[in-house]
Amino acid sequence: MAATTPTPAAPAARQKIRITPERVNWSATIILILCAFTVLLPLYVTISMAFKSGTQAVDGNAFSLPNPISIEGFVEAWNLTNFPVGAGVSALVTAGTVAGTIFLAAFASYAIVRNWDHKFFRYSFFYLLAAMFIPFPVVALPQIQLTGLVGLANPGGVILLATMFQLSFSVLLFTAFLRSIPYELEESARIDGASTWQTFWKLIFPLLAPMSATVGIFAFLYAWNDFMMPSLIIADAQLQTLPVRQNIFQTQFSNNYHVSFASYLMAMSPAIIAYLFTQRWVMEGVTQGAVKG
Repeated sequence: MAATTPTPAAPAARQKIRITPERVNWSATIILILCAFTVLLPLYVTISMAFKSGTQAVDGNAFSLPNPISIEGFVEAWNLTNFPVGAGVSALVTAGTVAGTIFLAAFASYAIVRNWDHKFFRYSFFYLLAAMFIPFPVVALPQIQLTGLVGLANPGGVILLATMFQLSFSVLLFTAFLRSIPYELEESARIDGASTWQTFWKLIFPLLAPMSATVGIFAFLYAWNDFMMPSLIIADAQLQTLPVRQNIFQTQFSNNYHVSFASYLMAMSPAIIAYLFTQRWVMEGVTQGAVKG
């Protein structure tokens, strides 16, 4: 008798899975579009006016495209404000502020977090937080007198004061990030014979890279765009930053719109470029840190 092949069991009925498309939050989308429009429209006017000639700039139509494109305004703004010197001073002040803010805030935050049980470090943190609520105009006059007495009425004094005023907020960011780093990592490094400085510099500080970039962004934007502090602290007009130089030559800009917009565009371009590139790096760093964690 021939062996019969067993009939395979009927497959179970597959359940149909319906994927419901996500609803679009139109109210939030419209708000975002309006916010983007309020930023992009002035930026378009700035770029359009900067590349117009003097004749085109006074035609009364700020939204028209430059035809033909002219760099006349950039040349006049470059020579009028002595742009290379102003940009060099602004870059020096910004670089010093960013570096000083990152390193001092990281050092202070590490000491506070790892010694939180000691009253001195805990009260130091509260003291720094209280300093966040003191605006610069309130202490402007004492700072001007003090920098003048100690010979810091120059870009060096601006770097020092800008770093101090950025320290409170930066320490707040660093301390929140440091609390998420497990202490067991430091214990393993100490078992291997690493000192406190080696543990911080070779282990902890590299882990702070995403937050260091975030702190650096805030410090960069603050130092590059600051007008009040350099105008009050720096005594020599030849050592002023770009925002102050633009204010000094405001009367020359009043009738030359293409020159004024070209000057503003040259001054804000480094901040916009640095923000775009650094923001992307920060998001990548935060994502990598979350995956590793």
